[in-house]
This record gives sequence, C-alpha cells and structure tokens, in this order.
Amino acid sequence: MKDILLKYLDQYTSLHEQQKQEILDELQIAAYKKGTVLLRQGEIPAKCYFVLQGCVRQYSIHPDGKEATSQFYTEEQAIAIFHSHKQDKASEYTIQCLEDSVLVVGDLALEMDMYKKHDQLALMTRKMIEERFGQMQAEYAAFIASTPEERFKSLLHKQPRLIERVPQHQLASYLGMTPESLSRIKKRVQQESGK
Repeated sequence: MKDILLKYLDQYTSLHEQQKQEILDELQIAAYKKGTVLLRQGEIPAKCYFVLQGCVRQYSIHPDGKEATSQFYTEEQAIAIFHSHKQDKASEYTIQCLEDSVLVVGDLALEMDMYKKHDQLALMTRKMIEERFGQMQAEYAAFIASTPEERFKSLLHKQPRLIERVPQHQLASYLGMTPESLSRIKKRVQQESGK
C-alpha cells in the first residue's frame, strides 16, 4: 500500500529515499469496515484521509431528511474538509466508507509537525490541493451546464468502475437526479452502445 504514497512523493517532491522513508514511517494507515462513519455532519473535522484502497462517500442531510451526495473518493484520492483547520467550524458533510477501506489518516498537529521537518511535503500538499481545486471547478462548471444524461455519460467515461461500486440511489443523488431517472438513462445508454 505504501507504494501508492511513494508514487505521490516521487511525483510531487525531490525527497531523498531516507526522507521519504521517514515520512512513510510517521504516517498512520488504518483499515475501516464498510459502513464506518469517519465524520458526521455537525462535528468539527479533526482528521484528513488519503484512500489507498476502497470507496468513501461524502454527503449531507437536508432538514427534510433527504441525503445529497457531493463526492465519492476512491483509490489515490485525498479526503479533506478544507475548513477543518478552523476549529470553530462544524462539518457540513458526513463521510462514510462504502466499502472496506484502507486509508492514510492525518491530523492537523501531525501534519504541521511533518511540514516543519519536510518543507517539500507542504509543497506537495499545496500542489495536490491546487490540482484538486482546479478539477472541482471544472467538474462543477460541467455539472451545471450539462443534462442528466450528459452527466451520466461523463461519469461513465471518467470513472466507469464507480457505477459498479456505488448503490444506484447514491449515484443518482450525486448526479442530481432520481434513481428512476438514472435507471432510464442507464438503459438508454446501454441500448445506444449495443447498436
């Protein structure tokens, strides 16, 4: 599992082998069972995660009780609630494992300590956040400008395995449609691709 982390360290830093090993030795890796809630809506975030294996869902519950899925995280993706560094700010999301998952677990104190020891680690984190922020902006712009069918086709193109890993009602929520609409769209897309 640590080979995934080494790949990121190699991609974003020029650390020596000894420095990389020191970082890997300090990181906490934990296994979580399917259904484990990592953070509940309303709690103050204290940890961040990096998915080595598994699938994690981010969602919020509206006052009417309806769930709205805002993100799925799979292998090689970081999970961070960006206002977590503000200790007075409660999370607007619940984060839950949809599969048995293996995650790198970070906390603010450890993160700050590691940044002091390894300045390139702070640079790597900043680069990853900038890349993810750019991706999220592009995804949001595409989402609001596209039809439900276009959203499904985009997901099918970008993350085809997600469709098999996630319950249909959660996938529908993520795509901004009802489960019934998603079912119709999936059927139509399958028929088109079978021609």
